[in-house]
This record gives sequence, structure tokens and C-alpha cells, in this order.
Amino acid sequence: MRIYIAGAGGMLGDAFIRRFKEAHEIKCSDLHPSIDIEYCDFRDHREYGRQVSDWKPDFLFHLGAHTDLEYCERNPDDAYLTNTLSVESAVQIANTMGIPLLYISTAGIFDGSKDFYDDWDSPNPLGVYARTKFLGERYVVENAHRYFVCRAGWMMGGGMQKDKKFIMKLAAQIRDGRRELNVVTDKLGTPTYTHDFAANVAALLHTEFYGVYNMACEGATSRFEVAQEFLRLLELRQDVRLNPVDSSFFKRDYFAPRPDSERLVNRKLALRRLNIMRDWKICLAEYLRESYSGLTPSQGTIRGA
Repeated sequence: MRIYIAGAGGMLGDAFIRRFKEAHEIKCSDLHPSIDIEYCDFRDHREYGRQVSDWKPDFLFHLGAHTDLEYCERNPDDAYLTNTLSVESAVQIANTMGIPLLYISTAGIFDGSKDFYDDWDSPNPLGVYARTKFLGERYVVENAHRYFVCRAGWMMGGGMQKDKKFIMKLAAQIRDGRRELNVVTDKLGTPTYTHDFAANVAALLHTEFYGVYNMACEGATSRFEVAQEFLRLLELRQDVRLNPVDSSFFKRDYFAPRPDSERLVNRKLALRRLNIMRDWKICLAEYLRESYSGLTPSQGTIRGA
């Protein structure tokens, strides 16, 4: 299969390249090109369409998005251009070429009023980021001829170079010599390991069971529990103190609205017997072992990351 992967430069793109390059012929693009990635700004509808159509893929993966919630609140026009209008372009390109589309959505499109959300619960986005992602999802569902929409939870993966999420933020503080970490106790969710996510997409790809799928790791948790497990796995519990706080503690830096619960249940994958997402603790242990095993607060560096 020939697969065009747009927005491949981030933490999820890294996992997708590793997963799909062995079994398929892939072409990758991003705003930030590298050895394996060519330049393309998928917000440019004409250029995006030209590059995809020239390569004639069998499948289009649309991965990229602005995922910084505060950036999206400050820059709503860019958020809509990147997270919504580019998705409309991807749908039109895929439909014109007669190929399926993969779109990555998020647990953040829910309002947090429920403890758990399955594939059929109705989204109710709270902020600009959530709204732009939900509108992208809705456009795919209403207009794409063949599609997979896969919703991720709290993403982890990519190591220090590409990870811009919670695990990296914990690791960066320890690397910089912090002996105390303040972590919220009132935010609930399900981590999603990028490599498990890519593997489950690969398993789903050939089924032609098109539609919307929750795709998060197994096991419900909280930000605080993830931080506890992070310190335990790195044997840092004696070196670093973990302080429980609520979200108001970070309201100046993290002012964008966030749902209290982003817990996803992979009900549709389970019913189709296609759920291969592992428990989040197993995935976190694997991720830390591969990318953060040398992290110590005394040395202030990460070896082997």
C-alpha cells in the first residue's frame, strides 16, 4: 500500500513512520522537513492537493494539528486554519482521488461531565482547541466517502525531542533540577502510547470497518497517578516530592478550558475484537525504559533519551 502521511513531524508521526515504513511505501510531509519528511504546508489547499495527487497514494493519513490549548485560545484563526480547514482539504483530496482518509481526533472534544466516554457519546467541546478538532471530526464523518476517525487520549511518545506533552513536562522539570513537582488531582483521563496507537491503526486499516473509533490505552487514571507511576518507574520517589494540587494552581499558565474527565472506552474496537491497546502502565514503563532511563535529578541530564 502507498500511504501519504501529512503532518508527520510530531510525536505521533514518529510512531507512524516506524510502524508503516517496513510494510508499506510511505511518503511523509510536514512544515518542518527532515531526512524522511518533505516540506508541505497542508493549510495550503492547492499545494497539499498537488503533492498528494502527484504521488498517487492508496491512503491519506492526516495527522498534524495545533495541540497546544493555550496557543489555540490565543490564536483562534490559526487554530481553525490548521485543525479544521486543513481537514476539509484532506477530505476533498481523498474523495477526489477515491481513497480512504485517516483523521486523528481527541478525547478533548468531550466536556467532562461523564466519567467515561465510548465511541457513541456526543461531543461537547469546551475551548478553541476542542472545537477545532471536533469540527474537523464532524466534517470527516459527514463528507468523507471512506474514513477512519481515531480518537486518542493523553498522548505519550517521541522522547525529549518530539514529546511536548505531560511526560516530557515532568521529565524536563527533573532534568532542570526540580525536587518538587506540583501535579493536579482533578483531571482524569486515559494515556495513549503513540506506538500502540499506530499499531492499532495498522490492525484496523485493512478491515474496511470504516467509522469513528476511540483508541486509548486500557486503564483509567489521573494526572497525579501518572506522575506517581512516572517517579516509581524511574526510582525517583525518594528524590522528588510530589505535591497534589487542583487545577486552579495552574490557572495563569494553563488557562484554556479542559474537561475534568477525558476517559475513553474503546468499546467499538473491543466489540469488533480489534482492540490491541495495552494497559497504560505497561506502555509508560516501555516508553520510559526506551527514552528516559537515564533521568536523574542530581545530574540534571537525560542519558540515552
